[in-house]
Amino acid sequence: MENLKTSNDVLFILLGAIMVLAMHAGFAFLELGTVRKKNQVNALVKILADFAVSTIAYFFIGYLIAYGVSFLANAPTLTQRSGYDLVKFFFLLTFAAAIPAIVSGGIAERARFYPQLAASFLIVGLVYPFFESIAWNDAFGIQVWLETRFGAKFHDFAGSVVVHAVGGWIALAAVALLGARRGRYQASGAISAHPPSSIPFLALGAWILSVGWFGFNVMSAQTIDKISGLVALNSLMAMSGGTLAALVVGRNDPGFVHNGPLAGLVAVCAGSDLMHPLGALATGAVAGALFVGMFTLTQNRWKIDDVLGVWPLHGLCGAWGGIAAGIFGLQALGGIGGVSLLSQLLGTGLGIVIAVVGGAIVYGLLKAVVGIRLDPEQEFNGSDLSIHKISAAPEKEAGW
Repeated sequence: MENLKTSNDVLFILLGAIMVLAMHAGFAFLELGTVRKKNQVNALVKILADFAVSTIAYFFIGYLIAYGVSFLANAPTLTQRSGYDLVKFFFLLTFAAAIPAIVSGGIAERARFYPQLAASFLIVGLVYPFFESIAWNDAFGIQVWLETRFGAKFHDFAGSVVVHAVGGWIALAAVALLGARRGRYQASGAISAHPPSSIPFLALGAWILSVGWFGFNVMSAQTIDKISGLVALNSLMAMSGGTLAALVVGRNDPGFVHNGPLAGLVAVCAGSDLMHPLGALATGAVAGALFVGMFTLTQNRWKIDDVLGVWPLHGLCGAWGGIAAGIFGLQALGGIGGVSLLSQLLGTGLGIVIAVVGGAIVYGLLKAVVGIRLDPEQEFNGSDLSIHKISAAPEKEAGW
């Protein structure tokens, strides 16, 4: 029976890893549909190459930092327990690799290719696992201190803060160091619109991400005996709340509508195992409205050229999710309990600080040493021709 349980756990978490791996196709098509046609090939290549680089960085460095586990052992040792430790690495790798995929959307259309791969290696190998070890492996005694001081550890069941907020705030640092796309903001104060190149591809990316997210959240239980239907239902409710809020606040704009479910799902990750479904619905609705409002503000008023709005979507909605877990997870509001709002605030704040500092160091160092931005002619011609020497469509159809 023990062997059967272990094998079931291996299959369970392997299916979760495959579902989250599929989400990277969602990242790719969401970016492809949002950028201009001259940058579509680059969007597809970046996500795949970043995933490969992330795998190497996390295998040799990141997983060791996060969990103290190395895979440099002989095969019989690695295959103990039906190889459960190996598929657990695969599952957590797909989370780690989401960080560069998030950043990619913010810096699209003007970032150099190989410096970005180097940044992905450093982020997944060093920055992300540093906070991961604190939140999910009780490193440095911070979780113990929070539990002793406030009655509960920082709770992030599926990564609202650990993955999404960290990725979004790293992206903000990268976008700030990179600067806006040329011609986006005029000296006169006028803003040049760069509308999405393909709403159908944008929608496809959003749907792939939304479906895969149920593996992201539900399989975060990591063993089949801990699976929770509450996590699935809460994910569904938050997704619906985010969609409807973005539909209303965004005035039926299709770009907002298709990012609405993602905002809700980002926010519910942390407390999806604790909240009442009505709390998850409220969490998702707030996230959907937050994304629309902050995307508009950052693009039009603050003139932060975050192409896909990854800071509002992942950075802010992820931070809201960490806080929401400390609100709607309370028994007084229908939750299961075992959380502290103060622990959630401090843990979320710590994740933001590590992300901003780490992102600034990585991208600042690369900017100073090798440069991180395409030159004006390359940016005008587009990443596809400048980097990959091919366009997504015949030249006469490529458009700008």
